[in-house]
Amino acid sequence: MTKADYLTLADRIAADIAQGALGPGDRLPPQRDFADRHGIAASTASRVYAELLRRGLVVGEVGRGTFVSGEAKRGVAAPGEPRGVRIDLEFNFPILPEQSALIAKSLAGLERPMDLELALRPAASGGTVAVRNTAAAFLAAGPWTPSPDQLVFTGAGRQSIAAALAAVVPPGGRCGVEMLTYPFIKGIAARLGIALVPLAMDESGVRPEAIERAHRDGNLSTVYLQPSIQSPLGMTMPPVRRAELLRIVEKLNITVIEDNVYGFLDDATPLAADAPDHCLVVDSLSKKVAPGLNLGFLVTPPRLRDSVMAAVRSGGWTASGYAFAAAQRMMSDGTVDTLVQLKRSDARARQQVAATCLAGFDVRTSSKSYHLWLTLPAHWRSQALVAAAARHDIGLTPSTTFAISNGHAPNAVRLALAGPSIELLDTGLRTLADILNAKEDDFDLTE
Repeated sequence: MTKADYLTLADRIAADIAQGALGPGDRLPPQRDFADRHGIAASTASRVYAELLRRGLVVGEVGRGTFVSGEAKRGVAAPGEPRGVRIDLEFNFPILPEQSALIAKSLAGLERPMDLELALRPAASGGTVAVRNTAAAFLAAGPWTPSPDQLVFTGAGRQSIAAALAAVVPPGGRCGVEMLTYPFIKGIAARLGIALVPLAMDESGVRPEAIERAHRDGNLSTVYLQPSIQSPLGMTMPPVRRAELLRIVEKLNITVIEDNVYGFLDDATPLAADAPDHCLVVDSLSKKVAPGLNLGFLVTPPRLRDSVMAAVRSGGWTASGYAFAAAQRMMSDGTVDTLVQLKRSDARARQQVAATCLAGFDVRTSSKSYHLWLTLPAHWRSQALVAAAARHDIGLTPSTTFAISNGHAPNAVRLALAGPSIELLDTGLRTLADILNAKEDDFDLTE
């Protein structure tokens, strides 16, 4: 068989994976069986499987077999779309049973022709005076009281991140980011022609000297950080580290893009309270309310507001009039505040379930967070665990999704706790614990 022939077989399996005929966790036949089925030599079958491994489409470990990878269809930049697994521990969309009734009550009357006519009109990135006033009061936290004139709006948090990067970093510029970070920023930066520079972290978050070193090696235009309930690690940066970090960025005159989307789960004050001229805060309603009723916020230093508004307009990221109308109602009548308190309690309850089910494992998180970071036992690799969990209809996210540097992902997975019911979460985590405790002898041999 020629090289082209073995690649043809590999392409055929890759197409089956891309089209969904083979899904994450599905096991390929033993190489000897594959060779017999296709009338090829065992050495050729080995080359086919090696090619699939090289492409990241499958994972395999001695004695366990070869399985379709949990990342086979997601690409390297970010997670793919939700896959409809029974127990989804990939995506954090906290939707509470009682929240639809609360939202419906808040939006009652918005369907009236006069109100709907206003809501369906074109909207501007700066919103209306009433929306800015409502949003500024809603976002205020402790000593941080943003001015309404600082606000710019988008349709979602991701759009706010994109607008912030587009406004602050020129094409070809450099943005420092946590070495494990929100994965969608990778795709956003690639589309904007921005280089992401990984910054070393410790148990308190990004190390200030890492920012200084990265800036010395090549000018940083900005730093993107998640100081509160960081994803994927769940940590909140302590006050001492915040002060150290702000001293560095002020000395270097670097703007911080501060992602506060998970900040509603914690009482920590945004960095912008202490460095308003150097921090551009990003937030949204996707976690506080729901993805389907979203509004993105940008709280900008005055010097950057015009640039940010221009980026929103040119990117086509302006929120709809209906999103403005719905958000203004929910923020002004206390609905969002009520949902925030309910979701804080819900997150703590889910962390308690996780602590019970995963007792004895190496878990990094916060009791306030909707996710946790699970470092795996030595006999497991993250891709293999994702595939094994998929066979039990459980979706996980491997560490490679969050790593900025290829080849430097720790042997870990992130578990999102918000999606399943409490009962399903308990079932999924107990099943996952059983998988983690399994030995190689518990798996079917493939050779």
